[in-house]
Amino acid sequence: MARLSRLSRLSRLSVRSRRRLAVLPAPLLALLLTAACSADHGGAGGGAGGGGAGAAPSPSDAGPGAIVVASGRDVTGKNGVRQQLIDAWNERQKRAGTGYHARLVELPGSADEQRSQLLGALQSGSASYDVVNLDVTWVPEFAAARLIRPLSRTMIDGDVIASVARTATWDGQVYAVPFNSDVGLLYYRRDHLEQAGVQEPELDAGLDWARLESLIDTVNDHRPEGYKKGWTTQLAAYEGRTVNAVEAFASAVPGLELTDEQGRYRATVEQLTRGIAELRRRTADPYTLRPEAESSDEDASLDDFTDGRTAFLRHWPYAYGTLHQSFDDRQLGVVPLPGRAVLGGQNLAVTGTSQRAAKAAELIRFLTGRESERCLLDAGFAATRTSAYEDDQVRCTVAASVPSASPTGESADRMPRDKAGRPAYARRILYGALKDAVPRPRTPLYGAFTQTFTARLGALFSDSPPSDAELAKSLDEALRGALPD
Repeated sequence: MARLSRLSRLSRLSVRSRRRLAVLPAPLLALLLTAACSADHGGAGGGAGGGGAGAAPSPSDAGPGAIVVASGRDVTGKNGVRQQLIDAWNERQKRAGTGYHARLVELPGSADEQRSQLLGALQSGSASYDVVNLDVTWVPEFAAARLIRPLSRTMIDGDVIASVARTATWDGQVYAVPFNSDVGLLYYRRDHLEQAGVQEPELDAGLDWARLESLIDTVNDHRPEGYKKGWTTQLAAYEGRTVNAVEAFASAVPGLELTDEQGRYRATVEQLTRGIAELRRRTADPYTLRPEAESSDEDASLDDFTDGRTAFLRHWPYAYGTLHQSFDDRQLGVVPLPGRAVLGGQNLAVTGTSQRAAKAAELIRFLTGRESERCLLDAGFAATRTSAYEDDQVRCTVAASVPSASPTGESADRMPRDKAGRPAYARRILYGALKDAVPRPRTPLYGAFTQTFTARLGALFSDSPPSDAELAKSLDEALRGALPD
């Protein structure tokens, strides 16, 4: 879930947003862009690419000892946290005299374009990639096509969060290793709630949609300056709409699985009807910033929230660091999304054609190890390991994941942190949200699913939307045509 790369979408930011970014210290801007680079995201979470470097290497220019890693663009350039982790592995190889080194190749374009590039390169054999960084929704497709190879089950140990670990398997085998994760969260403006007279503006993990609607009603009755509607999210016709819909469906129908473990379609019209009713409720005019949300992606919704047009925002973990450049803890809060939240992120896999598969797997072990995951968490990503959140003895020493002070001596890091140096919300909010998150449908035909799902649900936002039952019947017929049953 797939949304455009953070870099390519920066060109479409509002003037106000570009102005805010322009005043940030360069190291911090680089860090925030790294954390924002979460493919799909709808999901979105860190592999979406922008334009720039990334021509597929031929076997001759890769070098005999090169482990070539293909990923979405690391928008922080040569010194991003991912590149720093690769540099640390390379230094270990140099000291050991192994003759191996890893090379990061950046794929240009949106996440959808990157997926097409990877499929074409691996199917044709035109690129010498050893490791590919895949959106979690792509793993079944690449595994079923034998473009990535099965890995040892020991690559994923008990420290990896269970919900996240499941995204790396297909057909009973491990095909990838979770690198960075992602999950939907609910951000809120404490200052808006206080101005509306809410006595306890500190919300908790028990927040449900009924309570959220009640809070929005209160703010609607005491509108802060510039305020329009209660909440906003990403409802444009891309993966963001799919993510929001899956979250509504999963909340309305506990245990709902649109596909089974073989990727076959399994929902019923009755289940779809209940899911559509919940999505309609969540996106109703009295509560949702409409029509703006209907054309919003991650950036647009972030702008609306930051500029005070809403009191609540559904967004991803990287927004925590971004928003704290404009707000402090007295103004901003975050809680798990009411109901069910969708899991996103990226996984690392070894290609089927790699001539250095054993060494490529060794690199993946390092990049997804305990210390590396702590580095990713400190930089603003959602780590995939429990130890990153709970073990204070696990620290990041191999990458400069937190920006240093500015030339004036002022800290470039305005993200609140706990005593162990993690983002302050990570252990209490983010970790629990990841454990409880639900996956999107797992199928080798995910592209067909999300295109069908997004297109048919667009009728809900038309001038004359059909009834829940009518739309459910239409959606059921379309999904049966797109997926095997």
